Amino acid sequence: MARVPLPPVPSRLVEVEVLDAVRRGALEAVLVPQPEDDAELELIAGVRPSGKAGDVKQVPGDSPVRWLVGVGKGKPENYRAAGAALARAADSYFEHEPVKALQIALGEDATAETARELAMGVMLGGYRYKVSGEEPKPRLKTLRLIPRSEDVPAFAEAVSRTRELAAAAALARDLANTPSNVKDPAWLADTAARLADGLPGLTATIRDERWLAEQGFGGVLAVGGGSASPPRLIELDYKPRGAAGHLLYVGKGITFDTGGLSVKPADGMHLMRTDMAGGGAVIAAVRAVAALGLKVRVTALVPAAENHVSGSAYRPGDVVRHYGGKTTEVANTDAEGRMVLADALAYGIKRFKPDAVVDVATLTGAMKVALGLRTGGLFASDDDLAARIAAAGEAAGEAWWRMPLLDAHAEAVKGDLGDVKQVPTGPGGITAALFLREFTGETPWAHLDIAGPARADRTYADVVPGGTGFAARTLVELAAAYV
Repeated sequence: MARVPLPPVPSRLVEVEVLDAVRRGALEAVLVPQPEDDAELELIAGVRPSGKAGDVKQVPGDSPVRWLVGVGKGKPENYRAAGAALARAADSYFEHEPVKALQIALGEDATAETARELAMGVMLGGYRYKVSGEEPKPRLKTLRLIPRSEDVPAFAEAVSRTRELAAAAALARDLANTPSNVKDPAWLADTAARLADGLPGLTATIRDERWLAEQGFGGVLAVGGGSASPPRLIELDYKPRGAAGHLLYVGKGITFDTGGLSVKPADGMHLMRTDMAGGGAVIAAVRAVAALGLKVRVTALVPAAENHVSGSAYRPGDVVRHYGGKTTEVANTDAEGRMVLADALAYGIKRFKPDAVVDVATLTGAMKVALGLRTGGLFASDDDLAARIAAAGEAAGEAWWRMPLLDAHAEAVKGDLGDVKQVPTGPGGITAALFLREFTGETPWAHLDIAGPARADRTYADVVPGGTGFAARTLVELAAAYV
């Protein structure tokens, strides 16, 4: 039988079920809260747990209780970390045992939020993406949660919604992790169209390089001009009946970034397969919004291109004309993300006339310096939109920090040879956002710079190395807040 060369997209996640009673003889995990003081917890099945969030101890012997899982002080992030750690421990155990399911009897103080965060951790903590010629190892397949019987419907509803949020994050990870010898703009576009197929109210339209040239997408064509794989514009439109509003999401879709003629250093270039993490988050979020049937229209645009080095690559010193006519004087071909976003922002706002627009991009190294690797930068022209995004991030468990759009640097964006400068002087993250603002007009707009948290080099909480799927859940929660 022929082997599938890549893991499936989307990945299969752990199935989380909510039942009304424990199953006799099934393996169990016990949730253990951390005591308020430093007192030791009592032995459980002969093992002393710590109760610290994410601390998992395996119980030896034939007892059905196989794991003791610390849930810390019971905060949402504690349950998420506990679920993730349990999933990884169970996967390791099941590599040597045939059983692939476990159950947790939830305590009297458990809430639907408890179940939601625990399920999120389990589904994402066990995420794996590996291109291999070996048969996949056995893994945890099913987690059964058993709340108090009268709470089963509420808990089941919470877990069902969480499943779509986790699937969005996992899909964004899949797209980011797919190697770029497979993931060119056409592959990303075709995959997005396939993922949209069959979801009520969701349509996909793929624009090719001819259409982009006819419409004047100079930024996308310039960035993609150095590659043998031509660019695409991915257009996903979710239009439910009785929609409460209309959001436009724009995601950077650079499927690989060499830096172009302003070539990047070799160290770290292999990570540039994830330079379309913003586009992946946007695709995954709109798919989840449609799957949840939210009554808000959401349109997603992903300008997809490869930034390569060749005789047809764009150059520092070029002047590029964007959709709508505005021109940019190019200083550094490695600042390619803003070039493709400018086209998509101008086009999306003119064509769709949304109530608000949010762009998402791995845009600047400056944001990694400013905020580190676990917090996204939030820029916004509208205070209400900024507050909505911050609240959505909190609900999703993703951290955002609002950054200033300083008028003191606005003049630096103005061009000499063209209308605007691609790389203005001043603080890099802020001036990049100010550049993008030039293409948004009066529409309420937010820019999410995820250069730091879009990828991880080690495991923490529900994150594993590789693409993290950051921003996908925030975008879903933002759309839900407009219903």
